[in-house]
Amino acid sequence: MHFKTPRLSMLDLVAVREGGTVRQALDIAVQTAQKAEALGFARYWLAEHHNMPGIASSATAVLIGHIAGQTTRIRVGSGGIMLPNHPPLVVAEAFGTLAELYPGRIDLGLGRAPGTDGATMRALRRDRVETEEDFPRDVAELQRLLGPADPNARISATPGSDTHIPIWLLGSSLYSAQLAAMKGLPYAFASHFAPRFLHQAIGLYRQLFRPSAVLDKPYVMVGVPVVAAPTDAEAQFLATSTQQRVLGILTGQRGKLPLPVEGFLQQLGPREQAAIQDFLALAVVGGPETVRQGFAQIQQSTEADELILVTDIHDPALRLRSLEISAQALAG
Repeated sequence: MHFKTPRLSMLDLVAVREGGTVRQALDIAVQTAQKAEALGFARYWLAEHHNMPGIASSATAVLIGHIAGQTTRIRVGSGGIMLPNHPPLVVAEAFGTLAELYPGRIDLGLGRAPGTDGATMRALRRDRVETEEDFPRDVAELQRLLGPADPNARISATPGSDTHIPIWLLGSSLYSAQLAAMKGLPYAFASHFAPRFLHQAIGLYRQLFRPSAVLDKPYVMVGVPVVAAPTDAEAQFLATSTQQRVLGILTGQRGKLPLPVEGFLQQLGPREQAAIQDFLALAVVGGPETVRQGFAQIQQSTEADELILVTDIHDPALRLRSLEISAQALAG
């Protein structure tokens, strides 16, 4: 059976590297976006995280503008803006401004998680208490603010009105899949770090999907951690940077993106190994043929319309090479 070739995109956490600075991380993000554009990637998304010394994409909208200004065609957006952290009007005005500056190139991916810890969440929104109803209500408000200008509306977004920025819902559970289906919005599953409910969520999304003004049939994007190199052995070595980062996330010791370490997984106990492998269950790590087969397996099991790659390699040049190998593997 032949499956359609998915579009290829990139999600960047803008990792600050061990031995590197925030400014270097931001410059590397621009170079990586330019490479992704040259390789024909559909979009370049940035993720909102806070209070993390190893991630420099916290001011997501600011960085989207910087990267859109240093590229010419590729769509640039959020993967995602964590809506509990922001009033919808502020999001609409920021992204409305971006859409006016870079027409037809801005995406607004929305997440329901805070993207941080409780103390930082309070620092972002003070004493606001979230309820289950807030997220769908905030999404609907954003759709209104970014949609057709309404002269009778008491509150409108300027910039924002009439920009019709594509809204995506992101998630790692079944909740956002159902909401995206009901609203007829494109859906991105965060399988690059939480793959457990991937097949259940996209199945539910497709089953419940209702056509809308923006989408007539389901559109699924799947997050894939990728480390590609000329050989399997080199890719496995380079992937130890990601494995160390994941262990840090799981143990609450978040730091900068570390240098690769020979035989890192083998030095860990079985529980740590299993936890890292669960986190990275969808990871594609290897040489060109291994990567090609990995993409084919994911495509066979998900029939995704788009794969969004997460590639954390300590050496920026080898990261660009990984993107090249990935693009060739998918095309081949």
